[in-house]
Amino acid sequence: MANTYTQLYIHFVFAVKYREAIIQQEWEERLQKYITGVVQNNGHKLLAINTMPDHLHLFAGLNPKQSISELMKLVKGDSSEFINKERLTKRKFYWQEGYGAFSNSRSQIDGVVKYILNQKEHHAKQTFNEEYIGILKDYAIEYDEQYLFHNLLDG
Repeated sequence: MANTYTQLYIHFVFAVKYREAIIQQEWEERLQKYITGVVQNNGHKLLAINTMPDHLHLFAGLNPKQSISELMKLVKGDSSEFINKERLTKRKFYWQEGYGAFSNSRSQIDGVVKYILNQKEHHAKQTFNEEYIGILKDYAIEYDEQYLFHNLLDG
């Protein structure tokens, strides 16, 4: 694409189905490396990735040749297949439907990277629900609670 110049930084957030806390510390690094490969093999630049037991944050410089929805379909589908093939969980693993995708400016890169890399400390003070609703409010995104990530008890 001659004469096409972009600067697209996207912070993705998605959760394990029913927000079950099943991403284990013993294999989270393998999962992160696998997802990094998916992102990079699709022409994007991974800037930060971190997992919590029930969700994942991913920050990437997006290549406009692929849509956000297509990238998320591949990341979530391929990583679920990887987890299941490697038998990293006792039962079949699924990501919850949907995701958050939040655009950031170049001046925000360092702050977003630090935020993602410090997830464990951050969640010692705040739940995932509080965090996610806070992000939606920070970006002035209207939302309906019935469509947010659900807990197992929510059904």
